[in-house]
Amino acid sequence: MTDFKALELAEPILNAISGEGYTAATPIQAQAIPPLMQGRDLLGIAQTGTGKTAAFALPLLHRLLQSTRPRLRGQTRALILAPTRELASQIADSLRRYGRLAPLRAAVVFGGSPKRAQIRTLSQGVDVLVATPGRLLDLMKLGHLSLNAVEIFVLDEADRMLDMGFIPDVKKIAAALPKQCQTAMFSATMPKSIQGLADGLLRNPVRIEAAPAATTVEKVTQQVYFVNKDKKQALLAELLKDAAIKRVLVFTRTRRGAERLSNYLDNCGIKTDAIHGEKEQSERQFALTGFRSGHVRALVATDVAARGIDVSGVTHVINFDVPTDAESYVHRIGRTARAGASGIAISFCDRDERKYLRTIERTTKQNMSVIVDQPFHAADVAKGPADSKRRPLSKKKPARHFHAAKKPGGRARKGRAA
Repeated sequence: MTDFKALELAEPILNAISGEGYTAATPIQAQAIPPLMQGRDLLGIAQTGTGKTAAFALPLLHRLLQSTRPRLRGQTRALILAPTRELASQIADSLRRYGRLAPLRAAVVFGGSPKRAQIRTLSQGVDVLVATPGRLLDLMKLGHLSLNAVEIFVLDEADRMLDMGFIPDVKKIAAALPKQCQTAMFSATMPKSIQGLADGLLRNPVRIEAAPAATTVEKVTQQVYFVNKDKKQALLAELLKDAAIKRVLVFTRTRRGAERLSNYLDNCGIKTDAIHGEKEQSERQFALTGFRSGHVRALVATDVAARGIDVSGVTHVINFDVPTDAESYVHRIGRTARAGASGIAISFCDRDERKYLRTIERTTKQNMSVIVDQPFHAADVAKGPADSKRRPLSKKKPARHFHAAKKPGGRARKGRAA
């Protein structure tokens, strides 16, 4: 385990992260920070929950403190691109915490918020700008931002940029950057198209990998409940009678499904909110604030809206709808068991979703434990060619409220940066 002091970060940064309670770097931080401090380009393959944000934020702040370049009006010295508003906001919050003792100014711009305030901030010049691609291009076209002074460029969650159709925008932005700027790119998976993007953006990069692509978080207990589609809501309400499910993130496939499920749980007396693409940014932030504070126990989300959510203490992730691909599954369950804690991921699988479940298990090379001791178990749905390879939990030793015996929510290891 690497101590942050051994990485020789600037004193204001060390003091700030020490104040946050962090002393030891996660594996990706220990691998990424030294080459980034040296000015090397970097390609990082990392899942959520590995400490990725600090892996690029800390050396970025360090390098800016070492630089003598002034802050210029309408410009930024460092640029971080994120695919969603939520992730951009969380990165900006991390930068402010880690850089709170340094004379550096960070800002965030994204769609769904008034441009006027963002333009006013940029007119004064910033040291670090976190942005989503669409809003950044708008501000550049309007003449409110120039990228001529960018020294460091970070592209976060490149695979999600691809999923959301942002790669053409990313290339336009990259073309406006100085040729000599340092570039770091992070992605949870590395399909050929993302590798091609990396080849075009990075110069002789250091490649680091925190976990193999499409693998799952080791401390997540993975379970599957076979259930008929029309019984899923009732199963979820029954499941949430268990007080051990303290903070749960529930995933649905569609926006309409998220709203419908949120309303159903509210009517059951469960404090719930939903986030999806049709909600205003202020509504999404309100929902996230309620979830973080504990006022909202269950947050129902679609994949795109939930991308980048970093909320500590999520004890459970429930896939109300099984995702159609393994990568989405890995991203979803990575919202629990973060920073050394344990967690439980539960998937509700109906007849039409069995094919998705098989694909996920094949890709991740892990079988989910089948929970049969539950009131809505659909034996006919559970039958199939893959059953002989499964490990159903015994009815003789049912966990309380039909959960696995392993309990979630272990304390995070002291000294880990998120």
